[in-house]
Amino acid sequence: MHTEIPSTTSSYKEPCPQCSEVNWGISDECKYYCKSCHTVIEKTKDIEDDFVILNTRIQSISRGLRKKKAEWGWDWYICEGFQLILIKQAEALEALGICPDIKDNVMCNLWRRYLQKTKQAYCKRPISQQPMRVVVESSLASSELDSESDFCSTQATSESDMEAPSVSSAGIASSEEHADTSGAESAISSVQSGSIDGGSYLKTKSLKIRLSMPMTLAFCYLSLLWVRASITLSDLLRLVFYRHIPYYNPQQYFPEKMKLYGPDINVFEIQNFPTHDKILKISQELAALLALPPFPPITESCYYHPNVLCMKYLMELNLPDELHNWTCCVVAKAKLDDATVLSYKSGSRSKKERMIPYDVLAVAIIVVVLKLMFALDDDLEWQLAKNAERKNQEGNGSTIFDFQKWHMTMRLCMNEEHRKLEEEKARFSWESDRIMAYSREARARFLKRKRMANNLQNRFGRLAGAAPDAGNRGPSSFLFNWEEQNTGKICFHGHSLEGIAQKNKKQSCSQKKNYWLNILKKCRSRFCKHWKQYDESQFPSSYRFVISLFSTVLRVEPSAIHYEVGLVEEKLLHEMPSKSKQRKKIRKKYV
Repeated sequence: MHTEIPSTTSSYKEPCPQCSEVNWGISDECKYYCKSCHTVIEKTKDIEDDFVILNTRIQSISRGLRKKKAEWGWDWYICEGFQLILIKQAEALEALGICPDIKDNVMCNLWRRYLQKTKQAYCKRPISQQPMRVVVESSLASSELDSESDFCSTQATSESDMEAPSVSSAGIASSEEHADTSGAESAISSVQSGSIDGGSYLKTKSLKIRLSMPMTLAFCYLSLLWVRASITLSDLLRLVFYRHIPYYNPQQYFPEKMKLYGPDINVFEIQNFPTHDKILKISQELAALLALPPFPPITESCYYHPNVLCMKYLMELNLPDELHNWTCCVVAKAKLDDATVLSYKSGSRSKKERMIPYDVLAVAIIVVVLKLMFALDDDLEWQLAKNAERKNQEGNGSTIFDFQKWHMTMRLCMNEEHRKLEEEKARFSWESDRIMAYSREARARFLKRKRMANNLQNRFGRLAGAAPDAGNRGPSSFLFNWEEQNTGKICFHGHSLEGIAQKNKKQSCSQKKNYWLNILKKCRSRFCKHWKQYDESQFPSSYRFVISLFSTVLRVEPSAIHYEVGLVEEKLLHEMPSKSKQRKKIRKKYV
C-alpha cells in the first residue's frame, strides 16, 4: 500500500512496462508507481519545498534519499586518544611481570597530573584556544573508554566544532558570533579531523609540552623508574621495537567508532624508531613540568644501581666475573653508589637536575675498568694477550683471560647482531589494517591500493616459496646469552685476571701508568659542546671496538657512551698525578 504524496506527474509520459497505461503516482518513498497495476519502477522524483505533506512521517521521506549521511563515530579529544594508548602500554607492562600497580597507582597519577598542569582537565577552566568560543562537551562521558580509565571529560574549543552542530550548544554563541564566523566555516571545512581538537592541537601555543607518541614512552619510563622495575630505558625501547609494548600503528588500538583522519595523522602517525637520548630528554622535560616529588631512592638492592647493572652487562658481554670487583671499586671511588646522587629529584629548582641514564652509566664504568686493566691503546692489551696465551698453553692453574680471543669472539657476535638488526628493520612494517587518510574521500583510494599491495605480496610469496614468519623474539633484557649449550663460542666468565690486576701490590685504580684520558682539557663554555662529540679517528681501534660493542647492546649512539665515560673519568681521576706529556704523546699518536 502506497501513501501518495501530492505532486504532479505530468512531466513523465512513459507508459507502464506492465500494463502500458500512463497513470503515474508518487509513493511515500518518492518512487513512481502505476495506479492501474501498482507496479513500482526505479525512477524517483525529488519533492519540492512548497509541498505540504499530510499524514506522513519525516523518517519516511529521508529514508528514500539516495545519499545517506555517513556516521563518523564518536566525538573525542586528542588527549583521550593518548589516554587509550597509555592504558594499552600499562597493561602490556603488567603482562610482562612489572608491578601490578603501575597502571592504576603510578601511570594514572602521572597522567592526571599532566592534564592538570597543562589545564586540559581537572581544573576550573580548561584551556580554550580558539576565537569561536563554542563550548563542546565530549560524548565519551558514558563510553567504555571512560569506564576503563576514569577520565573526566573536559570542555574545549576547536575549529572543527562548527562542523558538527549536533554536538554544540545552540544557545551559547550569539547571532553576531555566527555572523562573524560564517565566512570562516568554509575555510575550516577543508581541514577536517576525526577528533574534535585535531585541527587546532598542533597550533596550540599555551601547551608547554604537547602530547606525542614518544611522550607515551616517557610516561612509561617515569613509571618504571618510580616503581624501580627491572627494565632500563634501552630494554624498554627493545621491547617497543619487537612490538611487545604498543607504540607503532596506534590506530589499531582505537575503538572502531574513534575515527582518525586529517590532522590526526600528524599527531599519531609514527614513521621512525624512538631513540634513547630523545626519550630521556622528553622524560626529563616531562618530570620537570609535573614537578614530581623525589623519586624512591636507588639503593644497592635496586636494579638501577651501578653495581647491579655492571654485573648484568659483564655477563651479557662475556667478560670475566672478576671484573665486577673492579667495577665496584670504581663506583665507590667515584661516589656513584650514593643514593642521593643516583635518585632523581625533579622538583629541584636551584639547578636543572640531570636524569641519569643508568644503563649508559653502567657500561661507561665497565669501559673505564677495561681501560684501567688493558689501557685500550692498541699496545698494552695485545701484549697482555700474548702473555695470557703463553701461560694458558703451559697449563699452570686457571685459564687467564685472553683479550685477543675475546675480541675475535665478540666481533663475530656483533657483526651477526648488526646483520639481524638490519634485516629486521628492512622487514619492519609501518602499516596497519586500519587506514589513516587525510580526507574522507582518500580512504577509498588507500583501501584499493592496500588490497592490491596485499594481493601482489601474497602472489610473490607463493612464487618464491617464502617460509612463514616465525614471529618476534620473546621478551628478554639480554641480547647475548652465553649459557646456551653447543653455541660454538668461548665463554670467558670463569677466566682469571692473573697477571693483569695487580691486587697484591695494593695498586689503586687511578694509578695505572698507561691510562689515558678521553678529554685532555674540558671546555667550560656553556655554548661550546665540542668535548661531547666523538671523532672515531682520534681514538685507538680497541677503544672504538669496545664503544661499538656497548652501543650495539644498548642500541644507543657511540657518542652517548663516550660522553658518559668522560663524566665518569672526571669524577674518578680528578686527583690523578699530572702526566700531561705522556697523555699527549699517546693522544697525538691517533690524531
